Amino acid sequence: MAGSIFGTRVRRVEDLALITGASTFVGNLHRDGLLHAAFVCSPLAHAEINGIDTRAAASAPGVVAVFTAADLRLPAHHGFMVLNPELPRPPLATDRVRFVGEAVALVVAESVAAAADAAELVEVDYEPLPAVVDMEAALEPGAPLQFPDYGSNRVAGARSSPDPDPLAGAEVVVRARMVNQRVAVAPMEGNAILADPGGDDEHDLVVHVSTQMPHGFRDQLCGVFGLDAPRVRVIAPHVGGAFGGKAGLLAEHTATIGAARALDRPVAWVESRSENLVSMPHGRGQIGYYELGLTREGKITGLRARVVGDAGAYAGFGGALPMYMTYIMAPGVYDIPAVGFDVAVAVTNTTAMGAFRGAGRPEAAAHLERLMDLAAAALGVDPVELRRRNFHDPAAFPLTTAVGARYDSGDYDLPLREALRLAGYEKLREEQAARRERDDPVQLGIGVSVYVEITAGEGSEFGSVRVHPDGSATVSAGTSAHGQGHATAFAMLAADTLGIPLEKITFSQSDTAAVPRGGGTGGSRSLQMGGSAVHAAAVDVLDRARRRAAALLEAAVDDVELTGDGEFAVAGVPGATVTWQQVAGAAREAGEELSAGIDARQDGATFPFGAHVSVVEVDTQTGRVRPVRHVAVDDCGRILNPLLVEGQQHGGLAQGIAQALYEEVLFDAEGQPLTATLADYRMPSAADLCPFETATTETPTPLNVLGAKGIGESATIGSTPAVQNAVIDALSHLGVRHIDLPCTPQRVWRAVREACAGRPVDPWREPPAVFADLPVRGAAEGEEPGTI
Repeated sequence: MAGSIFGTRVRRVEDLALITGASTFVGNLHRDGLLHAAFVCSPLAHAEINGIDTRAAASAPGVVAVFTAADLRLPAHHGFMVLNPELPRPPLATDRVRFVGEAVALVVAESVAAAADAAELVEVDYEPLPAVVDMEAALEPGAPLQFPDYGSNRVAGARSSPDPDPLAGAEVVVRARMVNQRVAVAPMEGNAILADPGGDDEHDLVVHVSTQMPHGFRDQLCGVFGLDAPRVRVIAPHVGGAFGGKAGLLAEHTATIGAARALDRPVAWVESRSENLVSMPHGRGQIGYYELGLTREGKITGLRARVVGDAGAYAGFGGALPMYMTYIMAPGVYDIPAVGFDVAVAVTNTTAMGAFRGAGRPEAAAHLERLMDLAAAALGVDPVELRRRNFHDPAAFPLTTAVGARYDSGDYDLPLREALRLAGYEKLREEQAARRERDDPVQLGIGVSVYVEITAGEGSEFGSVRVHPDGSATVSAGTSAHGQGHATAFAMLAADTLGIPLEKITFSQSDTAAVPRGGGTGGSRSLQMGGSAVHAAAVDVLDRARRRAAALLEAAVDDVELTGDGEFAVAGVPGATVTWQQVAGAAREAGEELSAGIDARQDGATFPFGAHVSVVEVDTQTGRVRPVRHVAVDDCGRILNPLLVEGQQHGGLAQGIAQALYEEVLFDAEGQPLTATLADYRMPSAADLCPFETATTETPTPLNVLGAKGIGESATIGSTPAVQNAVIDALSHLGVRHIDLPCTPQRVWRAVREACAGRPVDPWREPPAVFADLPVRGAAEGEEPGTI
């Protein structure tokens, strides 16, 4: 064959449908007799429900039905992940509401407008209750209880054994209380679902839904409704972004499906932007008390972290992330011999927490990389040099960290060297010194971060390849794209193995009737797991085709080879060739299909890594921060398509920089959302950002045949601490030691004023007492440390 197409910038094959408007989203779908749903949502963050009057709404024009929890009688359930099984969420609120935006009733009407108008007519008798919004306040004695029968707002927690003390023997200890703020996922397309109880010829229920995980969605749906999986079909058409926010069966999904089944008519619900900002699970939401011990020479001796996590109103996915993902990535890229990590998770009267690009890993990196800059300042060492003194030795891989993470491969100085070279680090320091010397009101900040993250994990993923009699091929995978470029990547894998041109390969995904099983997309698992399955299936098909070609050519199988023109030839016999059409046609005549479906397994997670350098200008008179440059060098193992990798880097950088400088979900003291529209929630445009300078290094993993690691979340993880460090670096000569995320003009201005007045804010304060009585991690569950 000709050379491999791996590593080439192949343009995305899926973009034509997207940019021409030919693609189909859930909101575009229509069915005969289609009804539309609108939710009646709570205007209060915490209240008892004394009664619901639906009579006026039910008699409104176009209304078919109005449902409350008592009407549908649907079971309460958790979403994608269960943190506390005792506290599931009802699809429609029953006795009380626990956050503004919680669904209380459902109006179903002949049109979207009729449903929305009638929802305004539903009268709910609320008895207001005290609300608690702050996660730390929720854990204090006497805080309003979200679940009185449960008896506590602390719904989960674990601590490391206090013996030995991870800070014992440290000559220098740096400490900081750090906030990783709540952010909105805010994809272009919000949640959307169309449930058709009429089904099709083979299924009793067909659901079109904007989701990352169609098979998981179907399985959870069947569990909640008591249905047989083979009789339920779930389809995810084009998905307008997800970023972790579209994992699992949400309360609104369950209620919509319940209404459709009760009415025996198809029902659709597409949330508005305001609904999305207050109802789709939010991301991040941690407060960490971190302490880092070092020798005077700058060698890390230990890390102690005490983290409060916000679960929001219900104990689901987001609240679990600090317990697992943040914990497992706490040591980062550094050789830290002792780690203590305690977590207490609270429920609050706020939107439930979920995943957002990175899901627990960005918090770990942000906290650790801030500590490294604080330590560098305390020791009088360049922050780059301090990091290098503590990197894991590349020769030590694979290795197991102090918390039990099994790192597969790594050379953490490799991307750092490249990032510093591209940024011109020494020249930047010279310019910074010159601005300080002339007391320029606009100071230059240079921030560095080095990160490692966890992607995929143990388990398997499905992939298949089928070659048709006309010589074309169809590839399918159990992952489900929402913008990453799966159709391009998986077609490249098949084309590289089979020699079939990309334009003759189609990709099938996101339909449980067409793809028998799959884990979906999340945790940057798609290429390394789904891609490995597709590659294995293609190799299997090629082997079958060679045997069939050998019979046609009357040659030994070992003498048959695939040429660069995509034909089968006999080695040493010029002119003796057969095409894919001939081979597939002969197979069809013999009653055989050239196809293979394989579940590829991966023995453990992979750990991508990288280094980022951020350059910002900070106006010391106004507090305004302007990103000037951002250099990102990410290592995701072997690269299939640099164009797809670059796209993931750019998207991740935009979201990571946005968290550092702009985005923050806010509530007032009564739990009213203050960022319920894009007029209030500060999502940046391209004009607020800077040109991105991206590069890659390649350190293949031994855990899959492709050598690939994940890239979807990497840039988000590396960028936020680099930008935060840059902002503080710009002001460090004034005495500023720390500024919490996001580094807004107001926060920056206040930090400058306090420092110039001789009152620099101390980043440390003693943590609350909630950690003292937590169960020791692993003692009750019996798991090994670090097991996920």
